[in-house]
Amino acid sequence: MRKAKPKKRIILPDPKYNDVLVTKFVNNLMLDGKKATAFSIFYEALDIIEDKLKENPLEVWKKGLANITPAIEVKSRRIGGASFQIPTELRPERKQSVGMKNLILFARKRHEKTMASKLAAEIMAAYKEEGAAFKRKEDIHRMAEANKAFAHFRF
Repeated sequence: MRKAKPKKRIILPDPKYNDVLVTKFVNNLMLDGKKATAFSIFYEALDIIEDKLKENPLEVWKKGLANITPAIEVKSRRIGGASFQIPTELRPERKQSVGMKNLILFARKRHEKTMASKLAAEIMAAYKEEGAAFKRKEDIHRMAEANKAFAHFRF
């Protein structure tokens, strides 16, 4: 490798819950650099969750995120003219970011009125191990299981 590895940026914890994971999630949620808007959407979603489930919303969110975080994924690799889907384990940082991105992606696709209610509904679905983001994780794991015969081609 010619270039040096880029330095890891330090992410500051969020103001309300003092949690770095919340800030990472909000950074993924943010559009066009509007961080304050993203924070207000996230906090509003947690308020909705607290009203509906009567539980600690941060714990619900963390459990939901853990439920939709994949452990393995498939990567395409060309070997002798044929492309194989090779199952590979994910690094912890990648696991986290894939989980967050899936949660946000499927929240945006929902049909509620506001983004906060969409996000709250998707988090609650993930907490109960249902919904589109959880289904995506199951599909990823199923693909890896189906292609585990090619695991010996690992990079």
